[in-house]
Amino acid sequence: MVSGRTFQAVVRNPLYLQVAERIREAILSGGMPPGDALPPERELAEQFGVSRASVREALRALQAQGLVVGRGKSLVARAASGLLSEALTHVVRLRLASLEDLVDLRCVLEAAALERAARRADRTHLEAARAALEEMRRPGVTAESFHEADVRFHVELVAASGNRAMHLVMLALRDAMARHLLDALGTEGPGVLQRLADEHATMLDAVERGDAAGAAALLREHIVGFYRASVSVPAEAAR
Repeated sequence: MVSGRTFQAVVRNPLYLQVAERIREAILSGGMPPGDALPPERELAEQFGVSRASVREALRALQAQGLVVGRGKSLVARAASGLLSEALTHVVRLRLASLEDLVDLRCVLEAAALERAARRADRTHLEAARAALEEMRRPGVTAESFHEADVRFHVELVAASGNRAMHLVMLALRDAMARHLLDALGTEGPGVLQRLADEHATMLDAVERGDAAGAAALLREHIVGFYRASVSVPAEAAR
């Protein structure tokens, strides 16, 4: 009996895509750790039995995927946060999601991270957050310096959760929302910056005391309060 099923012709990927796939698999399988240098183009061409042009195109494809960085000397990328932040930025600019959605996502993520951080008491990251807080409180601090310290503060608290996935997503959210945050801080006076620093101090104190629920509640109030007042995000975000 002859089956009525039909098959599509086999598609052969271009050589450069085959090279890119083999290098990608080596990276993702752990055979090439982040920061490792790839062999030179000439050596890769000899190993794969292809032209240097094919190797060059393969490296460009891997760079576009965020797996390889550098010019001339190519290195395995150290983190995927750049890819994530770029994707989130595109999502907002294409209006597939709004800034309010990112604020909501940040609240959910960071509140959960602070709960974990309060239970773990990771001194290294909490001390780094304390140092960032001191920078925010430095007399005459500029909006740009305050912004950098603010970002470090929140990233360190999320890192204190011990959850690497949360940390990576937080880094991506930081990059995707950075412009909105800096623009908003640039319009605020010293009084507002002082209030924000005080809110940070209260959050950090709650984490250091091990008050998981309190730290999460303070975080939500802090994030939603700031964006509602400065970036027109409604209070319903992050509830």
